[in-house]
Amino acid sequence: MRPLKIELRHLDDPARTAAGWGLLVRRFLSALTFKAAALRIRRRLRSAERVRSSSSSSSGGGGGGGGGGVVGDLHRTLFLILLCLPGEKNRSSQFLERSVEERGCSSMRKKDPEVFQTVSDGLKKLYKTKLLPLEEHYKFHEFHSPALEDADFDNKPMVLLVGQYSTGKTSFIRYLLEQDFPGMRIGPEPTTDSFIAVMHGDMEGLIPGNALVVDPKKPFRKLNAFGNAFLNRFVCAQLPNPVLESISVIDTPGILSGEKQRISRGYDFAAVLEWFAERVDRIILLFDAHKLDISDEFSEVIRALKNHEDKIRVVLNKADQIETQQLMRVYGALMWSLGKIVNTPEVIRVYIGSFWSHPLLIPDNRKLFEAEEQDLFKDIQSLPRNAALRKLNDLIKRARLAKVHAYIISSLKKEMPAVFGKENKKKELISSLGEIYGRIEREHQISPGDFPNLKKMQDQLQSHDLNKFQPLKMKLLDAVDDMLAHDIAQLMVLVRQEETQRPNQVVKGGAFDGTLNGPFGHGYGEGAGEGIDELEWVVARDKPMYDEIFYTLSPVNGKVTGANAKKEMVKSKLPNTVLGKIWKLADIDKDGMLDDEEFALANHLIKVKLEGHELPSELPPHLVPPSKRKNPE
Repeated sequence: MRPLKIELRHLDDPARTAAGWGLLVRRFLSALTFKAAALRIRRRLRSAERVRSSSSSSSGGGGGGGGGGVVGDLHRTLFLILLCLPGEKNRSSQFLERSVEERGCSSMRKKDPEVFQTVSDGLKKLYKTKLLPLEEHYKFHEFHSPALEDADFDNKPMVLLVGQYSTGKTSFIRYLLEQDFPGMRIGPEPTTDSFIAVMHGDMEGLIPGNALVVDPKKPFRKLNAFGNAFLNRFVCAQLPNPVLESISVIDTPGILSGEKQRISRGYDFAAVLEWFAERVDRIILLFDAHKLDISDEFSEVIRALKNHEDKIRVVLNKADQIETQQLMRVYGALMWSLGKIVNTPEVIRVYIGSFWSHPLLIPDNRKLFEAEEQDLFKDIQSLPRNAALRKLNDLIKRARLAKVHAYIISSLKKEMPAVFGKENKKKELISSLGEIYGRIEREHQISPGDFPNLKKMQDQLQSHDLNKFQPLKMKLLDAVDDMLAHDIAQLMVLVRQEETQRPNQVVKGGAFDGTLNGPFGHGYGEGAGEGIDELEWVVARDKPMYDEIFYTLSPVNGKVTGANAKKEMVKSKLPNTVLGKIWKLADIDKDGMLDDEEFALANHLIKVKLEGHELPSELPPHLVPPSKRKNPE
């Protein structure tokens, strides 16, 4: 039956609609009996009157658009007849919602963005008022992820450690904290058989999983869905530690190989890790330099972490146990193995080192390990500062997935028959789900990467009654679109404000303070820091050699011009941008010329750069020539 397009705003104009009224009534009488139609009209009319009442109250009373009195009621009744015609439900609902917007009932788009005091409060309010209704309406939680709670927005940044057995996960936590934690076991055999959430507490102790999932202050309540088999292997280790004041760490059981080990866990290990991956700020995959084989279960786990590649970092641990040449081969083999599993065009960041407090077995690569450790520590230390931005990013990803899920569910509902052939149609729709994905992608201009896994979605749909799904409700989708278009932008501004107010919000204590200051800090006494503890000017060692060059440049009044100095400095083959920075550092009196000490300093900085070190942003006090130093008063 070809749909009759009559919009609500046209029903007040009989001249425009008279030609269609007769056809409309004939379609109605041929489609439904009068009694059934009357009941449906009655329900629709009540719903429309409620919408109309709310519209009148929100606009200060008065009509407009729909007409009043008997004529207006007749117009509405005829429109509701259209709603009752088979095949017109979805289309008419869209007409109704569009007309409601035109009549002023929908003020969502006209409202100013919400005003929030903090990012955390804003995220909670947006989720509860705009995204959660969409998730509940289309059973998002049964397909993808449980509903978020306040603790998910308030909790500290979390770091998830994943790896095969005996790769040093527990030792890594011990290395960061510089103290033991309750429930810790370390050994070459598979020792950690539980998920351990290492968190801050005033007193040391263990909280069992069943008690942990009923604590509203902890972000683990939704783990209750994985059952007792998991909860019996989930504990929270609390202890007073300065590192844990800023972050929490999740230790996981060592991943084994073989089908038997996977079945004997009693719970879906990959699904639990996927749950954690959605909520943590950083995922660290640990590999042993002597065991690079990636088991079947480990491959499954890495695939479960898809869509969270931005959180993943890889650590090649125990690298001090192999020679330099072997280390190069091991690193290459690891990158090759990861490339087959992690299907991303970008290369995953791999940190090489030995993360425990024992002496290095082979110290040849000590400087490399120190540099890699500092890079990893900086990455972890930045988590508290970027936590709000990460939660905002995760909410946006969740909203995009929820929108796509709504389109999928409503499309399936639309295709299902009302009475006969439900099971056959269900099988047909599930088997052709890929085509439905393609149609939704084209109609709504959605990126293919936003769609859920096809095979997983097909498996989940088998256990659902597609007739109980809900049709498309544009009001819910418009609320999420409004959140993404306006409210998120305001929260982004608030995120930057909070970062400015708390610039030094970094992880402190434990191993993070071990190399912060003093002679054992990374790069101490090297490069531009060379000679920092010496009484004599470090440049004086090579100054006689630099003086010979200086006097060949025809100095005038003890100084060489910039043009003459440039002829010598460009011989280093460094870029002009680097040489320009060196000139600014060396020209201490800013007269555009260099004396013998400044020229020697410039050559010293060139040497520092050629040796692979970075130039300082400001000249360190120990590099200032003696004649240019200000004597303390």
